[in-house]
Amino acid sequence: MSFDKGNLTQNILNSGKGLSDSLLQAISSAQAILGGLESEQQKLAGKFDELKSRLKEGRFHLAVLGQFKRGKSTFLNALLGEEILPTSVIPLTAIPTFIFWESARRLRVVFSDEKAPIERQPADNAELAELLKEYVTEAGNPKNQRNVSLVEVFLPSPILQKNVVLIDTPGIGSTFRHNTEATLNFLPQCDAALFLVSADPPVTEVEIEFLKEVKTKVARLFFLLNKVDYLDVGEQEIVEKFLVDVLKTQGGFTDNVDVFRVSARRGLAARMANDQALWQNSGMQAVENHLIEFLASEKSGTLRKAISGKALALVIEAQMTLELRIKAMQMPLADLEQRLTLFEKDLQEVEQERIVSHDLLKGANRRMHEFLEEYSAKLREKAELYLQSLIINTIEKSDDAKIDEDSLSEVVARGIPGYFEHEVGATAALFQEKMRATLHPFQNRTNSLIEQIRKTAAQIFEIPYQAPEFEDAFKVVEKPYWVTHKWSSNLKTVTESIVDRFYSAENRAKRIQQRIFAQVKNLVIQNVENIRWPIYQSIDQTFLHFGSELDSRLRDTLEATHGAIKATLARRKSREDETAQSLKMFCAADEELGRIRETLLS
Repeated sequence: MSFDKGNLTQNILNSGKGLSDSLLQAISSAQAILGGLESEQQKLAGKFDELKSRLKEGRFHLAVLGQFKRGKSTFLNALLGEEILPTSVIPLTAIPTFIFWESARRLRVVFSDEKAPIERQPADNAELAELLKEYVTEAGNPKNQRNVSLVEVFLPSPILQKNVVLIDTPGIGSTFRHNTEATLNFLPQCDAALFLVSADPPVTEVEIEFLKEVKTKVARLFFLLNKVDYLDVGEQEIVEKFLVDVLKTQGGFTDNVDVFRVSARRGLAARMANDQALWQNSGMQAVENHLIEFLASEKSGTLRKAISGKALALVIEAQMTLELRIKAMQMPLADLEQRLTLFEKDLQEVEQERIVSHDLLKGANRRMHEFLEEYSAKLREKAELYLQSLIINTIEKSDDAKIDEDSLSEVVARGIPGYFEHEVGATAALFQEKMRATLHPFQNRTNSLIEQIRKTAAQIFEIPYQAPEFEDAFKVVEKPYWVTHKWSSNLKTVTESIVDRFYSAENRAKRIQQRIFAQVKNLVIQNVENIRWPIYQSIDQTFLHFGSELDSRLRDTLEATHGAIKATLARRKSREDETAQSLKMFCAADEELGRIRETLLS
């Protein structure tokens, strides 16, 4: 154990100049200082690893939305500078594509069944484009027979090196409603979304209905008016004004609507020819500057500010630990033992409070499960009524004599995926909010206990006290995940009984309806269970993790206070001759952390 006050911080700062990141340098400096001390400080040093990781991985996720033939793939190819994503005159398979930066080209295909993901390393972009066609086009993967869930593309593209991830989502308004619902469920995980429209026509009713949902799901939404190269300037202004008016009058957009006029086709040509003037004239330069560089920088700034706050809190905590050690080294042994006894008496009350919190947490877990069962029962009832209404409406619109179970089964099969995909999103949002509201008081209770421990230690040992920062110092959106569900929608074929033939057409239709209704009941049970069971598991996992996390935070606080004082007392009793040397080391570390603290505050 050694600490060289001399040039440790300066050496680290010098070695990190290539990173040109003062925050990362400050974090690394604090971590190195604590890593050279004793166990409780070394453990605190490990907490800086997570900060550094989140700071480096704070990617900006931009989802690109649009209806078929609006030019999404061409737009993304223009940003990438290569014709990589396939374009087509017919709709492509509804599979999302995630595009990341990496120094070498790579393709990763994830499947919705139990098949393991496959990876390919194409030699060039042309080979990569051909590989993509095998999985995301109707020609290569008709009706998604390969059960592809999503595709990840890794490219050494300059735009991606700006810490941006581009996401090509399935086209909206297809005959498969669940694809649109899946996209809506996915959007809240993204930092922003870009919606492509074009002048032919500017915006459709399907797009407006979709956008009403989108604007409640994503924090940042921007519009791209594509294919403007077919219009003169006057026509472009008319189309843009029409688009904005429709979005405000029919789409419910009350704030300013950001619209960028572009020609993705010309933008791609500009990239391929390395023609900067054409790139700017295509409108793509403005999109790149604002939507990519500005927003990514904005997110980075927010993230850096939050992480800086968390780093500051850790430095303050480290200084308190050091100051407790310093004070314990300086006071007479008898005085130290007396104060430690007082502190331990107060800690007994903290332990009782911790036990009570865990008992209350178990009760909250049980009530959450009870709510889930009640919710699932209502969902089964609602879903059954919905599917029954589809069947009844179909029968009412058809000739009784022509009603058959196959046609009604097809109605059910079409209705189930979209309905339950929607319920997945609604259910997940409901339980996330309910869990947040349920757990928040427990977090406050633990925060109070932590503050009580620190404040008591500061008072007993007469050191400066600063209230800890308990709010999350940062909130990082992890890599967005795309979830596909296998909805049960196949009714068993029931052979029409001989008895049915003797009934009137009307009564025969009623008997068919009854048989279909009975099967629908079973299908609803299966599909609601597909929603209920993951949430059931998530509740248990969340409460388990939450309880463990609260205990961990209390334990860390106790180690940084009670543990530090006890360790000092034990050392003084066994190796009093080393006290002066240790005191000098801790004072030097505290002084260096004070400098880092000032840097983080500035």
